[in-house]
Amino acid sequence: MRIGLAGAGRIGARHAETLRTLPGVDALVLADADPERARALGALLSARSGVAGAASGTTGAAAGAAGRGEGSPDTPRDASRRGGVAGGASTGGVGTAAGRARGAAGAEGAGGVARAAGRPVGAAGGAEIVVEEAVDALFAPGAGLDGLVVAAATDAHADLVVRAVRAGMPVFCEKPLAGDLSGTVQVLAAIGDAPVQVGFQRRFDAGHRAVREAVASGRLGWIHTLRSCTFDPAPPPREYVPGSGGLFRDCGVHDYDAIRYVTGREVLQVMAVGANRGDAYFGEFGDVDTATALLVLDDGTVATASASRYNAAGYDVRLEVFGSKDGVVAGLDEHTPLTPVGAPGPAAPYSGFLERFADAYDAELAAFVELAAGRRDNPCPPAQALEAFLVAEACDLSRRRGGPVTIAEVRERAGIR
Repeated sequence: MRIGLAGAGRIGARHAETLRTLPGVDALVLADADPERARALGALLSARSGVAGAASGTTGAAAGAAGRGEGSPDTPRDASRRGGVAGGASTGGVGTAAGRARGAAGAEGAGGVARAAGRPVGAAGGAEIVVEEAVDALFAPGAGLDGLVVAAATDAHADLVVRAVRAGMPVFCEKPLAGDLSGTVQVLAAIGDAPVQVGFQRRFDAGHRAVREAVASGRLGWIHTLRSCTFDPAPPPREYVPGSGGLFRDCGVHDYDAIRYVTGREVLQVMAVGANRGDAYFGEFGDVDTATALLVLDDGTVATASASRYNAAGYDVRLEVFGSKDGVVAGLDEHTPLTPVGAPGPAAPYSGFLERFADAYDAELAAFVELAAGRRDNPCPPAQALEAFLVAEACDLSRRRGGPVTIAEVRERAGIR
């Protein structure tokens, strides 16, 4: 298969490391709004494959922030560890070849040049690496792509997804599909039932999957409480905030999707509050740096989802589910940045989302390759992403209004039937 990748920033570089080693991917075609960044990433991947094609010069990763996606700035430790626990039992382990190979894909570096380098030998020696000078080249006649991965800046997502679908390509798109709710609705109308997978990677986290299985099996009894959290170790830069969509859409939306995923239930109503306790620039843009949302599910179950930009102890994502018989938790292990009173804290807490969800990122792209090949159903179609986005919209409206908001109201306001 010949897979295109639009976006060579931080998450794009991470995805490229995975794609180049996945079975069935013979060629990886890179493009970015900044051609130099694409060339730098291509040179790095070619060098790691041990093949000809990289021009002389210093080679480095292409890591400019193409959008924060989920979490905080990554560090070299993002290449070395895994995460995911359910019910206190580790679900980690050996990791995929792509996870072991990615090295310093999140570190900035100077660029070399890569041209149609490599051998089309799939996972055994790495896919052929091709660098295009413009993103438009991915849609040119004769590009011959079997699928497209969209990891560009958020404001480019909608256009790239629609263009790919119209070109007949299956698409994987990092969340969100569009920068706002109206744009998301327009994308869904444009793409219909086309094979578009949205990147909610917690659906592929071993811990979250184990929690989902525990809920579905009935061994927890009836569920009465869920608690989810996403705490970033450091805030994003000021310039990131205006285009982020705000804390609920940028960060909390992952928790809302995870709650829907593990329970199989829909959210009916929310009540959200937020505060600014750190840098003033969040408030200047109408955002908050800390928030908690109370979600009422369609079976009466109550869930809370908390998010913060300031958790210097480390990157903390957990999901606790309590039932009438038992309770389980995903994300509690030796790297969780949480210190028991009277006991030592973790020696090496998670530093960011690329580290915490390393295996999940590998797994979701492997699923996309299978989807593009027609060998599996879509694990996260756009309609699922829309439901999580509706919850995020309701939370933001609730926080501003100072009262509860139903999902039905948000759906009606957006003209969604």
